[in-house]
Amino acid sequence: MKPWPYPKWIAHRGAGKLAPENTLAAFQLGAKLGYRMFECDAKLSSDGVVFLLHDEYLERTTNGTGVAGSHDWSHLSQLDAGSWHSAAYAGETLPTLESVAQFCISHGYFLNIEIKPTAGTEALTGTNVAKEAMHLWQAASIPPLLTSFKTEALVAAKQVAPFLPRGLLLHSLWDGWLETAFELECVAIVCNYKLWNMELVETVHAQNMQCLSYTVNEPDIADSLIALGTDGVITDSVDKLGA
Repeated sequence: MKPWPYPKWIAHRGAGKLAPENTLAAFQLGAKLGYRMFECDAKLSSDGVVFLLHDEYLERTTNGTGVAGSHDWSHLSQLDAGSWHSAAYAGETLPTLESVAQFCISHGYFLNIEIKPTAGTEALTGTNVAKEAMHLWQAASIPPLLTSFKTEALVAAKQVAPFLPRGLLLHSLWDGWLETAFELECVAIVCNYKLWNMELVETVHAQNMQCLSYTVNEPDIADSLIALGTDGVITDSVDKLGA
């Protein structure tokens, strides 16, 4: 198995509970708390700009409405993505992947980009995210880790940027998941933490893949996962765990 270049502790959506998730403010706070790797969600605007947002719809984390991917970047870039969290972050904007890349690369931080397509754009989003990541990190020694629940997105990412590392995200162990990960040449399986046991860890490691967990917020659970031999922990509790 190749040496794993990424830190064990990964800040979920930046510091996505203490600051508005998937914003530069969240990354800055996570870094201030000692984290060196961050997870984020990337999707496409209607005019092809890769930006950060978790939800299909805008309402929960911005002052916008409707399907995020149906709007162009000129509209999305004007939205308030901070006030929903707290008054201290009023006016915080949605970041592009480019702006997050600049932050991470300039400070020597690492990134896990979850490809989060708008429904019906799985292959297009995988293609565009991978192309942009390949371009943005072309001079970096450690590339971002691309992950997704959507196999179509990972297939497309592999086609355009085969040398970028990929990980398969799993809510459950659906039939054929391991064969799919092997065909995609994944370097990691990123599971709901409840799925991990010793047998599963051994199975994944036997395929020369790493074992990562989401979203782990309790110290005792993190300790048990590390004791099992898992390789990475994605957490919201950036002020209490790891780093």
